[in-house]
Order: sequence, then structure tokens, then C-alpha cells
Amino acid sequence: MNRNMMKRNVPLDKNEPHPKGGLSALARFCKPYFPAIAVALVCAVGGTIFTIIGPDKLSELTDVISAGLMGGIDMAAVTRIAATLAVMYGLSFLLSVLQGQLMTGVTQKASRQLREAISRKVNRLPIDYYNKTTFGDILSRVTNDVDLIGQTIQSSIITFVSAVVTLVGCLVMMFVTNWVMTLSAIAATLLGFLLITLITSRSQKYFVARQQELGEINGHIEEAYSGHTVLRVYNAERQFSETFESLNEKLYNASWKSQFLSGLMMPVMNFVGNLGYVTVCVVGALLALNGSITFGVIVAFMVYVRLFTSPLSQIAQALTSLQSASAAAGRVFEFLEAEEMEDESGKTKTLLNPTGQVTFSHVKFGYTPGRPIIKDFNLDVKPGQKVAIVGPTGAGKTTLVNLLMRFYELNGGSISMDGVNLHDITRENVHDLFGMVLQDTWLFEGTIRENLCYGKAGITDGQLDRACKAVGLLHFIRALPHGYDTVLDASVSLSEGQKQLLTIARAMIEDAPMLILDEATSSVDTRTEILIQKAMDELTRGRTSFVIAHRLSTIKNADIILVLRDGDVVESGSHEELLEKGGFYAELYNAQFSDAA
Repeated sequence: MNRNMMKRNVPLDKNEPHPKGGLSALARFCKPYFPAIAVALVCAVGGTIFTIIGPDKLSELTDVISAGLMGGIDMAAVTRIAATLAVMYGLSFLLSVLQGQLMTGVTQKASRQLREAISRKVNRLPIDYYNKTTFGDILSRVTNDVDLIGQTIQSSIITFVSAVVTLVGCLVMMFVTNWVMTLSAIAATLLGFLLITLITSRSQKYFVARQQELGEINGHIEEAYSGHTVLRVYNAERQFSETFESLNEKLYNASWKSQFLSGLMMPVMNFVGNLGYVTVCVVGALLALNGSITFGVIVAFMVYVRLFTSPLSQIAQALTSLQSASAAAGRVFEFLEAEEMEDESGKTKTLLNPTGQVTFSHVKFGYTPGRPIIKDFNLDVKPGQKVAIVGPTGAGKTTLVNLLMRFYELNGGSISMDGVNLHDITRENVHDLFGMVLQDTWLFEGTIRENLCYGKAGITDGQLDRACKAVGLLHFIRALPHGYDTVLDASVSLSEGQKQLLTIARAMIEDAPMLILDEATSSVDTRTEILIQKAMDELTRGRTSFVIAHRLSTIKNADIILVLRDGDVVESGSHEELLEKGGFYAELYNAQFSDAA
């Protein structure tokens, strides 16, 4: 069954605390962009100030016109004030455009840097991390969460700062204009601040839950599509649908609650704004009747009240976006701050042309503490030997190879190559020493040439022909419309066996000094298996190789056959020697052929 499908058996821990400190971590990440953000904020503040001063000039213009109605309108004064207003609003527009351009640049650069950081992090995380986290959840952090962070940087930060400046500026100008009407407006809008605080405190947990549930459902869908054939074969559509509906219901509840609470902010702010508007009009009318203020002050205050209440709505929207961004940033930086593999930049030892002598000395390992899989493994492999590893499922065969490749670190003991402890050289150096063919085939969307030459440069068509001929693929490739330049996409139908043959040809082209074959012939028919076996014999000649096999007929010519059970070597020797012993290997071998009969 598809391994991605099996990952649902290792769900994310629901008892883990929600990621916190997302915005503070994001602020530290964006520190290099602070100068550009500061300039953008200055532009936003400048544009806002010009907008705030506008109503005061409008009040002056209204008073000039009102005074002129009784006699003659001072057109020079009207022209001067109108020109000043036009210049102020024009400068406000230009500053807004400039800050928009700056923040767009910051947003795209920060988003790109975040994705690059995630991409680099992927290569530094231990294999164990991916066994506990679904691929879809990681993909959701790279796409949905990063995009949401970018949208917040783009608009919400500037909107929030501009709204605060507008709010404070309006407050100052209103007090300068008339303190009585200002207190009336504040009393009417104070309710808005209290409601915003209440709604914000209640809705944050739902924004966090929404981002987490979005990652969960993306992971489930990714698994389902990658294992769609398995779903159909096992008639598991109903089970998938039930799981999907459960996850979708959780996402719906979290999204509905977060959006409902955040959606309350705009209606509440509109109500409070209208209430303040009415209050100012009534108080202003009373003061005008008493002769305390002029009609121009009332006009100015009507504009100021709109400017004063509008930031409340903008602040509400910005806080909603910041809540979503905080949840998204928490997930992204939780991934970026996950424990990495040991830093090996200080290691200087290298192995370039090993003879192939491998020594396992008292190796101990377990995936979880207190539950060892390999308890005390010892083996001395001579250069050029072919070592076959057999045993029942769960005996530790693949685990042993993973330790040899340093995909996992030992709990005890050591593995040495040519007398050099593998822990003393870098993982990259270890990986360069091995060609590897796994049971799970992996091909990417690209040409056949790119798939075969993966990680290698300067490979000629002659080398490709020899490798493909050895595995019986040359005729198939030559029959394709573009040969090695045929793109492997949905239009090219490859069987599992053909995919496996391509990965074996890739290992031949790699031409590494040592080989690991993990069930390399599991997906091919018997006739093709014989052909591949001949190619493998040629490929492994003179090279130390480790072969994991369930088909015991494929390892008869191995120099050493290790029989593992519960992480221990219970038998070792050649094929003939083990059969003569009549032990566990003989039982496995005879059972396999009796089943085949």
C-alpha cells in the first residue's frame, strides 16, 4: 500500500500547544526589510497627515464662502485655500503610491525568502520528521501560510499604522477645533473599542485552529490523490469520504467561528460611526444655535467624525488579518525551528575511493526510546562482497540499510568504512559512496534523460544506451516519439515495472563504488527479473553491495546471506551452507517455493 496513505496512522498530536509568537518571529525574520518598511510607514503617516489636515482647510473654505454670502465672496482666498487643498491631497496620493510600491517589494522578497528558507530546511530535517508529518501539511505551510503572511505584510501593517495615525490625528484636530464636540464623539465611539477588544480576544484561537485544520485537510487530500488507485482497489472511498467530511467539518467550524467573529467588527463599527455622526450633528446644532461655533466647524467635524470612525473599521480588519497571519506565521516558524540534523560543517575527513570494507560493531538502534529494533549487530564485510539481507517483515532489514546511509543516527556502536567511522564524515560524502535502488520508485516530471542522469553531468547517449540495454529498456525508449528527450508526464504511461527499470538504470549510470538494492526487482515479472539479475551481477562485480530481498531465488549467488529476526542476526553464510543447516533460512526458502508451487 502507498506509504503516504499509511501516514494517516501517525496523526499530528492534537494535544500539542498551538504555535505562539508567530508575529514576533515574523518580525525578526523581516528585520533586513525594516528600512524599506520604515520609509513606507513614513510615507503612510505623511499621506495620512495631509488627509487629516484637509477638513480644517475645508472648514476655513466654508467660513469664507459663508461670510461672502452676506456681502461678496473673497475669490482670492477661496482660490488660495482650494489650491492648498489640491496640493495636500495630491501629495497624499503620491505618498500612498510610493508606500504601496515599497510594501509590494518587501512582501514579494519576504515571501520568496520564506519559501527558500523552507526549501533549505527540508534538506536539513531528519527523515524521522517526515514519518510524523504529512506531506500535505508541509505543502500547506509553503503555500497557504506563506501567502497569507505575504498578504498581511502587503496591506494590513500599513493599514493598521495609517488607521492609528488617522485616529490620533483626528483626535488632536478635533480637540483643537472644539473640545465639547470631541468629547461627545469619543463617548459615542468608546463602545467600539470595547467591542473590538472583546471580539479580538475571543477569535484568535479560531484563527489558529483554522490554519491547523487547513493543513490537516490538505495532507489528507494529498494522500488520497497519490494513493487513488489503492483507494479504488480496496473500495475505501467511503472511509476516505468519512475522514474527509470529519476534517472538512472541523475546518468549517473553525473558519465559520473565526469569520463570524471578525465579520461582526464591520457592522459594529458602522453602527458606532453612525451613532457618533448623529451625536456630533445634534451637539453641533445646539452649539451653533448658542453662537459657540460657526457653520464651518460643524462641516469640519462631520468630516472628522467620518475620518475618526473609519480607522476603527480599518483597525478591526487589520487585527483580523494579523490574527490569521499570526497563526500562519506560527506554523511556518514552527517548521523552520524544528530540530535539525547535526551540523557537519566542521568535519574534514572524506572518503573518495573506498575499497568497500564495511564493519558493523555492536550497532544498537531503535526508532523510539526503550524499544530497540537492532540490539547488538556485528558484521565485517570484505571489499567486493555481495551481502544479502533477508528475514520476515519487521526484522530490521531496511533499518539496517538506513543506518548504513546515515538516514538515522545510531543509539550505540559504530559503522566504519575502510576503518573510518561513518559518523566522522559528512552525510553528503556517505551518500556519494552509494548507488541506491529502492522498492518505491521515484520519477519526476521531466525527460527520460533528466531522470536517468539525475545528479550527474556529462552523460553521453552511449552510456545511456548501455545502461538501458542492460535492464531491457532500450527498445522501449527508442520506440518513444522523442527517445531520451520524451517528457514523463500524464501522456506517457509507464508500468510499475518500467519505472523500476528506469531507477535501476539510473543507479548503473551513477556508477557509485558501493550499491544498496532494496527489493529492486519486486515490481517486475519473472522473465524481466532474470534479465535484471544478470545486469545486477555485472553491476555489482567488484563492488561491495547490500541487497534486501524477499525473493530468495535472487540472492543465491550472494557471498554472505544475513538472516535477521527481531533485529538480530540468527544465521549467516552462503545459500548452500544455510540450506544444509536446515534452520530459519531453510524454512523461509522452502516455504516460499512451496507457496509458489
